[in-house]
Amino acid sequence: MLRRLHPDQPDSFAFTEDNRKWAEAQIRKYPEGRQASAIIPLLWRAQEQEGWLSRPAIEHVAGMLGLAYIRALEVATFYFMFQLQPVGSVAHVQICGTLSCMICGAEDLMAVCKDRIAARPHELSADGKFSWEEVECLGACANAPMAQIGKDYYEDLTPEILTGLLDRMAKGEVPAPGPQQGRFASEPASGLTSLPVEGEGNAANASVTLARDIGDTLKRIDGTEVPLVAPWIRHPADETVPDEHEAEEIAAEHPGPRPSKDVPADESGITEQEADAGSRAKPRSSSDPEGESKAVDVASTDESSAPGARVGESSDQPEREPERLDAPREGGADDLKRINGIGPQLESTLNELGFYHFDQIASWGSEEIAWVDNRVRFKGRITRDDWVGQARELSKA
Repeated sequence: MLRRLHPDQPDSFAFTEDNRKWAEAQIRKYPEGRQASAIIPLLWRAQEQEGWLSRPAIEHVAGMLGLAYIRALEVATFYFMFQLQPVGSVAHVQICGTLSCMICGAEDLMAVCKDRIAARPHELSADGKFSWEEVECLGACANAPMAQIGKDYYEDLTPEILTGLLDRMAKGEVPAPGPQQGRFASEPASGLTSLPVEGEGNAANASVTLARDIGDTLKRIDGTEVPLVAPWIRHPADETVPDEHEAEEIAAEHPGPRPSKDVPADESGITEQEADAGSRAKPRSSSDPEGESKAVDVASTDESSAPGARVGESSDQPEREPERLDAPREGGADDLKRINGIGPQLESTLNELGFYHFDQIASWGSEEIAWVDNRVRFKGRITRDDWVGQARELSKA
């Protein structure tokens, strides 16, 4: 398919302040002279901010990376993940039209799009909420026919199911992605014949669960969230504690968590003022009469039953319970979602554990991080996304 820039272009583009900081951090992940490797995440972030990728956005990203405009244009026009024209304000629907999906009814799904959205691909619906296109294989052949809507796959579709999904999305709902006819993942449609499905008994498979927990499916990134990550990849600890730029370069090469060695309090980077702020947090534990009546003592809970624990897994990282609160301080809780890597689900979990304020998180050392890490979903995210460093900056604001 010939991919051209849209004839109607905005006059200019600039990242929001939060997105600019995020983009600059991505560039620093790469060694000097290799910053062009950040082009795909930066183009994606620009698209997330605006909804589609305009010429000024492509040129802006090229300028940040020191590239000739044509180099950035080559990338943007090559990948179907980049939309070169305005898309629906709710969702852009990409119908897979390759062999397996075509055999199983992709043409019927495209007929729904033509009827409910627009007669031709890349045209906006009358209300501006939706757009659609046919794309090449999306790799979910066992669940054909399927479509990528927003950032997630909706599989085992029929014309009736797709129509219902569009109706629900138009009302502001976000239907759960994944198989839509009762399958857990990609097991035979006729039922299992031999091996059990890994994760059977959970409400949804790992991909659907991750999308749901992060809250990142139809919603576009506004600078307070991060794109999907790989929290299940683990790596051994470093022998030394990296500085900020070294940590970002490590994260680029190895997206999994890399817990650091213990850092003495006087080398942790926490100022006396920050340490004092953390010491004022009232601890909640089994010895606290008020805490007993308000919450279970998570520290005494068996690790295998903790929210973030894996069956049969234990950590050799020393733990120390951080100071926790029974309730937010006067003035209300801080918006912990402002920390990149914390979505609604993780914020709720942190609140349940007694963490409501940036200065609480800013006071964590390696042992406190290990304690929290074993009690939240997505182990390793605290270190990888540098919650503590972010919380320090936010607590100063």
